[in-house]
Amino acid sequence: MNVSLQQLKVFVAVARQRSFTRAAREFDLTQSAVSRCVRELEEAISLRLFDRTTRNVELTLAGASLARRIGQLLDEIDLTLREERAAHHGHTGIVTIASNAVLSSRWVPECIARCIALFPGLSIDVKDQPQDAVLASVEQGDVDFGLVSDFDATTADSLHVQPLFTTPLCAVLPDSHSLARGTTLMWSALSDAPLVTLNADAGSRASVERALAAHRVPSRRVQECGHVAAVMRMIELGLGIGVLPVGAHWPAPSARLVARPLLPEVTLTTMLVRHRNRTLRPNAQAVWSLFSDRGRTPGRASGAAELPAARSQPAIHEPLPALPSDVAPLCEPRQA
Repeated sequence: MNVSLQQLKVFVAVARQRSFTRAAREFDLTQSAVSRCVRELEEAISLRLFDRTTRNVELTLAGASLARRIGQLLDEIDLTLREERAAHHGHTGIVTIASNAVLSSRWVPECIARCIALFPGLSIDVKDQPQDAVLASVEQGDVDFGLVSDFDATTADSLHVQPLFTTPLCAVLPDSHSLARGTTLMWSALSDAPLVTLNADAGSRASVERALAAHRVPSRRVQECGHVAAVMRMIELGLGIGVLPVGAHWPAPSARLVARPLLPEVTLTTMLVRHRNRTLRPNAQAVWSLFSDRGRTPGRASGAAELPAARSQPAIHEPLPALPSDVAPLCEPRQA
C-alpha cells in the first residue's frame, strides 16, 4: 500500500469542505489535481470514499469513518512536529527525566522550580523509578536524562555521566540515644547494632554494604525501605539505627532525630546520566545545565562533600509512642 501524506491531507480537506473545488483552493491546486489525488488514494486502499454527483460530494460510510480517524492522526502529527520544532528553537516543550524517589522528594523539585522560573514555556515530566529502571530508561531513550547515586560508570559504555555532588553516610538516631552524645561516630560503634537503611532502589545500598565490609562491622539489618520517611519513622520508634546519606541535597532527619557523620568518612556521589550517542535537544540541554549548576552547593567548591551540621542543643520533641513492656528498643547499644 503506497499512500502519501499529501493524499491524506487532501482527502480530509475534501471531506471537511464537501467540495473538490473548495479543497483545491485550500491547497492552491486545480480541481482536477484534487480529484486525481483522491482517486489514487481510493485505488491504493481499495475503498470508495465519496459518492459523487453533479452537485454534491458525500462521504461513504467507509469515507466518514476514515476521515474522522485520519483527521485525528493528522492533528497529532502536526502537534508533534510543532512541539519538536519549538523544542529545537527555544526553551519550550516537554523534557522528561527519571530519578529515584528519594532524590525527587527533595532536591529535584527545587531544580524544577528554578527551571520553570527561568523558562516559563518549558514543562518537565519527572518519572520516579528504582535506580536500575532509571538507567534502563536512559539507555532505551524513554527519558532525556536521569539522576542516579553511587553508579559505576565503567559498567555502562553507552552512558555519559556527570558527577553533581557527594554526600557523607551518617548514623541517624534519636537524640536521646547514648551514641548521639558525640558529634561523630566510628563505624565500629555500629557493630551488632540493628540497622535500618534504604534499599537498592535509592542507589545508596551499595555504598553502605562496601563501608560495612571495609571496616569489618558485623551488622544486623532489620529493615530496608524505599523511602527516607519510612526509615526515619522506624528509627523514631526504636527499631534500629539508620545509615543514610545526609546533606543539603537529601531529605533531612526529622526533628526527633540527629545525624552523626561516620568515620572514616564514606561518601556517595549523585550524578546526571544521559545516552552517550544521543545529542540532547536544546530544551533538555538547558535543563541538564541548570541541574548541573544547582548541584554545586553554595559556598563550596564543586565536588566538595556535604557535611551535616552537628546540633548544639538536643531537639525538643513529643514523646515517642510507648512500646509494649516486654519489648525493649532495639537501637540501644548493649551494655559492656
